[in-house]
Amino acid sequence: MKNEDVIGKQGQAEVPTEVTSPGHSLAPPCAAPLAAVKYPRHSLPVNACDSHLHILGPARTFPYVPERVYTPPDCLLSDYQAVQRYLGVARCVIVQASVYGYDNRVLLDSLVKLGDVARGVVVLRGDETPERLQRMHTLGVRGARVNLVDVKSPRPQLPQKQLQRLADLIAPLGWHLELLMHVDRHPDMEQVLGELGVPLVFGHMGYLSRDVADYRHPGMKSMLALARSGVAWIKVTAPYRLAEPPGYRKAGEMLRWLAGECLDRLVWGSDWPHVMVKTSMPHDADLVNLVADWLPERGQQEALFAANAARLYGWPP
Repeated sequence: MKNEDVIGKQGQAEVPTEVTSPGHSLAPPCAAPLAAVKYPRHSLPVNACDSHLHILGPARTFPYVPERVYTPPDCLLSDYQAVQRYLGVARCVIVQASVYGYDNRVLLDSLVKLGDVARGVVVLRGDETPERLQRMHTLGVRGARVNLVDVKSPRPQLPQKQLQRLADLIAPLGWHLELLMHVDRHPDMEQVLGELGVPLVFGHMGYLSRDVADYRHPGMKSMLALARSGVAWIKVTAPYRLAEPPGYRKAGEMLRWLAGECLDRLVWGSDWPHVMVKTSMPHDADLVNLVADWLPERGQQEALFAANAARLYGWPP
């Protein structure tokens, strides 16, 4: 399938009318990722997968939506591929960034270029035709993302009707719903999420609010129950969104706790290019070292970095 065929057919229908150039928004700029090449101390397992990254730009070609909450610099596929090489990552999952709203063109274009080593998680309006969804699936899309936080209008309640509509839409393809939410604000979420009928993926280890001291919060336990029941997966990403540098102690404690309870439901991701970082910009090699230090056993690392992602995203074992 040719690039121009896919983007031509899908892009024309998917580009929202409200997209705008970076200069037409008051959204503040965010820092660029560190560009220096640095190799991690730990070698990743064969077929290691980065399960969470964003491709952004070129902004002149793929403009951002005006209601975004940040304005990133161009962080192109070629930039990420350099990171991928020095980390030793074989596979990757591109996740739709909030700055693009429903315009998935950058993501789909990247999947065309990367081929079967890549998967994608898109954002849907909810009225996509089965034919459009199937074209996305053919390119490697395996999930739909819903952001409840880090957007201009955060939603304090779980949008049950919207989630069910999306679940019904993607269920025939075997896709999952990826949720960006603070699980501590939804301690009873099992009642809503457990009945959707599709797999769930939680971003940033549940994205526990920074002011919550105890990572064994009822909301975290609710997420853990969904994972242990086989309904949910949990992404080990972005310790800087949960804890303070340089050691990100709370994130390490959280990961060790989750690994002791549901190691087979955890997948690792870099969260490159680390948009909206509130502290110092981390280097991806240092983040890999941290996670590998937190889970030092080779069997743990095989599961977290490679085997679990192959199951979740549909690669051969």
